Amino acid sequence: MFYLIKSTLEERKNLKPRDSKEKYVAILSAEEWQSNSSKFDMGIDLEVSTFQIDSTKAEVNYDSLTGTFCLPDRNDISGENRRFAFALDEKGIVFIDDSGAVAEIISGIVKTKRWTNPSLERFIYDFLEQIIYNDQNVLAKYDAELDEMEDKILAGEEENYPKRLSEIRSDLRDMRIHYEQLEDLGQELEENENNFFKHENLRYFHLFTQRIARLHDTTAALRDYTAQIRELYQSQLDIKQNRIMTILTIVTTIFMPLTLIAGWYGMNFKYMPELEFKASYPIVILVSIIIVVISLIFFRKKKWL
Repeated sequence: MFYLIKSTLEERKNLKPRDSKEKYVAILSAEEWQSNSSKFDMGIDLEVSTFQIDSTKAEVNYDSLTGTFCLPDRNDISGENRRFAFALDEKGIVFIDDSGAVAEIISGIVKTKRWTNPSLERFIYDFLEQIIYNDQNVLAKYDAELDEMEDKILAGEEENYPKRLSEIRSDLRDMRIHYEQLEDLGQELEENENNFFKHENLRYFHLFTQRIARLHDTTAALRDYTAQIRELYQSQLDIKQNRIMTILTIVTTIFMPLTLIAGWYGMNFKYMPELEFKASYPIVILVSIIIVVISLIFFRKKKWL
């Protein structure tokens, strides 16, 4: 697929990159790129296997800029990433993609973007923005979910360690790494080492890196929040255990004097005057009750109950 960058992206069935006077965008499969890379006259021999792409990055070459994208699926961040590569020079940009991700992103640009001053820099900016356009909402959903989880823990409704908290923490880690890579990519574009971009258009890449920095900060803050919730859960668990130990200690303390009485009168010595006294049994019962009541009153005054 080929597009010319005009007031919007205009699709062309055939395009000769060397002869084109307008900036272009091309989407090729890895196989098509191997067959047609010479037509783009970028002076590189870029062998691409989209399955081996594991990060988002850009590399400066003598007369081109190449790189890869590894994008987490915003609906399933822990799932399979979308992977593709790119190569660009001052004439245009070529995407090498077998996943269909680039076509989907460009479709969104065609539907929503109209440019007064079309340029390659503006297209790249909108392409990068399309990748992260819904990320603020994604992070907001994580924030709301963490708030709800915190409320449940404080209310004692979360009996077991929340598995979902570990999943969110893992997703946020992946997104933080993704934003760091995107920020490096934006800075590499802004550096404009090969002078492919117009100086006045470098502001687009600066705006993008600023937005990525804000998303990275938000993600880092949310990940810290997950650590706080984990500590909160542990503290609530400790409080429950302390309450159980307190109750066990109180019960043990109450029954210690009763155990002493039972042991004392269970010795069965021959000359124990209480054994012959008719009121001994009810007196022992009454004394035991008094001990229990006095103990409970004492513990209640000390606010241990």
